[in-house]
Amino acid sequence: MSDDKPILLTGASGGLGRMLARGLAGLGYRLRLTDIAPFPDAMPEGAAFERADLEDGVTIARLAEGVSHILHFGGVSTNQPFEEIFGPNLRGLFHIYEAARREGARVAFASSNHSIGFHTRPEAGDDALDADCQFRPDSFYGLSKAYGELMGRMYWDKHGVENINYRIGSCFVEPIDRRMLSTWLSQGDLLRLVQATITAPVLGHAVIWGCSANPQSYWEQDHRGRIGWAPQDNAEVFRDKVGQIVSDAPANERHQGGGYCAQGYSRATPPPLDAFDLD
Repeated sequence: MSDDKPILLTGASGGLGRMLARGLAGLGYRLRLTDIAPFPDAMPEGAAFERADLEDGVTIARLAEGVSHILHFGGVSTNQPFEEIFGPNLRGLFHIYEAARREGARVAFASSNHSIGFHTRPEAGDDALDADCQFRPDSFYGLSKAYGELMGRMYWDKHGVENINYRIGSCFVEPIDRRMLSTWLSQGDLLRLVQATITAPVLGHAVIWGCSANPQSYWEQDHRGRIGWAPQDNAEVFRDKVGQIVSDAPANERHQGGGYCAQGYSRATPPPLDAFDLD
């Protein structure tokens, strides 16, 4: 894959999109940013932004012309009624993969642990989940992410479109409850994961658990060795701070997905950018 071509980042106006736009621009990548919402920050050097709806396949195809990678962080990022999720998360994803097929671009898809959220949390002595585990989505949102991962599998098998699914746990500046001591992905680890995806010489179709090096992670084997990524951060440093905070109803303590958007937090409403430490 050529690093001198621009990179398309969807969902650029969301919390993770804004962080990645700033971080990747700081690493010298040329970026095309897009979102249905305006970009709220100062434009990073080497980046350009255009508002677009993922359901507008013609515009998505135009934005993808000449790119080497599509970092797909766009779409509905909380659980909503099915009709609200269908367009952006299913039809919109089809437009992303069709654009990637035409351009020969590599896709990085922001999947979610909610695609497997109804697996029970491992107890002491239980095996952690591997990336080839059965999908068990816990919501329409999680179902859309399972669909997205399967679409990536099909586009690799049928069209040779390289793609990677980041099965993101809980990507915040800090964990906010006990569950996130297992599922937390630091902002810095996500940026390093994306950079490793961009620079990997060969990818194929891959699934990676999006969590930091947390000793109590629910998840184990994946394809991270294929891109040479290893997380550097660890949620255990926050145990004294959040280890007694339980998310949502007690029943949700049994499932890996937990309460959806625990305590009102979501990836779309993160702390301010100046709270991020990407060094």
